[in-house]
Parts: sequence; C-alpha cells; structure tokens
Amino acid sequence: MSAAVTWCNVYGHPQRWDQQGPAAATLVRWVSDHLLNPHAGLGRPGPVCPFMRHTTTRQLLWAGVAAGTDLSPEGMGEVMDDAFAVYARLRQENPVDSRGLTLVTLFPELTRYELIDAVHRARKTQAVSAGLMLGQFYPGCTVPGLWNSDFHPLDAPVPMLVLRPMMSTDFPFLVARTEWLYAYFTRFAPDLPGKLRWSIAERMRVDGPDAGRITSLRMHSADEHAR
Repeated sequence: MSAAVTWCNVYGHPQRWDQQGPAAATLVRWVSDHLLNPHAGLGRPGPVCPFMRHTTTRQLLWAGVAAGTDLSPEGMGEVMDDAFAVYARLRQENPVDSRGLTLVTLFPELTRYELIDAVHRARKTQAVSAGLMLGQFYPGCTVPGLWNSDFHPLDAPVPMLVLRPMMSTDFPFLVARTEWLYAYFTRFAPDLPGKLRWSIAERMRVDGPDAGRITSLRMHSADEHAR
C-alpha cells in the first residue's frame, strides 16, 4: 500500500494541491469544465452538480491522492478510515460551513474499478449513519442519473471516493435498506418520533432490482433544490 494520504484544500491552497501530481489538475478541470456546467444529457436545467457551486465558492473542497498500483480492499479501507476521521475533524472545526464540505480521495493508478464499488458498499452504512453520503466515481461508472437513466453522473476521469453531506434529494440512493432511510428521516424530519421514523422507513424500503432504478425513484421536481 502507498504512503499515508494527505488531504488539502483544493481552492484554499491551490499551489499545494497542484503538487499532488497529474490527477490534481484532472480533478480541478473536471469540476470546472463538467460539474459546474450544464449538460445536454442531464435531463434538467442547471449544472451537472449544483451542490459543487457552493463547495467551490466557499473553498470547501478537500482532496487527497492515494498513489500506488498495489491497492487492495484492506489498504483502501485504511485510507477511508483516515478520510472519515479527517472529514469529522473538518466538520467540527467549521460547523457553519459543513453543509458544503466535500472530501475527495483519488486513486489515479487504480485500474480495478470494482474495488471502488466494493469499498463503497462496505462503507456506505458508516457514512449514512453519520448523515453523510459516500459516492463512487470512476471511468465508465454506469449508475444512472436522477433525471435521465441514460446519463451517468458518476462517470469520472479518475477513480475516486467522495464524502459529502446527505442532501434532501438523496432519497433514491437510500431506499434499499431500512437503516439508510431511517438516517435520512432522522436528518430531514428529526421532530418525528424515532419509532415512527423507523416505521416509515420500513414501509418505504424498496427491495430487489427496483432499488437500483434511481431515476424512477426520484421524488423531487426540477424546481425543488437539494438542501
């Protein structure tokens, strides 16, 4: 496994970030040229990732590079242990801006993209339980978009795992497990009694292949923005 990863503020310390290697420039270019702009296949107006505008403007994008070709699920898991700890510390240090806080871990030399999916599956519950989302991005990722099933928003030029706050529009990504939906309702409907939240989560859980049909599970309209 490679040396320990150091995460830094991409826009707050751009020179330091540039020194992380070619993947650093690739990430910045992908954010500016793709995520912050509209796309014909997106299925709705606005940028590909509206959330990222706030993140970049407030300089809340942190990233690190996990170099090496000898990556294993165990080694990647150790990296993500550090990533969760760093995210928790950053959120505690600046709770006012935690809404836009995003932590990206790049694996630029990884060619076995199934490892990204494996780590994502293994750590998603940990993220969701903390009110976060863990996203898996890599070249050719086929996860469908919320507005167009033929659009693949997680198709990225560099393999990466991304931690960010859970948003109100994340419901379709959480329907497969009762505990995920319970965490969602705890975040966005905290005044409901816990037993009621769990009951609603159980009733709204989607089983089997239908849980992966993200687009059809969307509950918000084009003029309802994530919060």
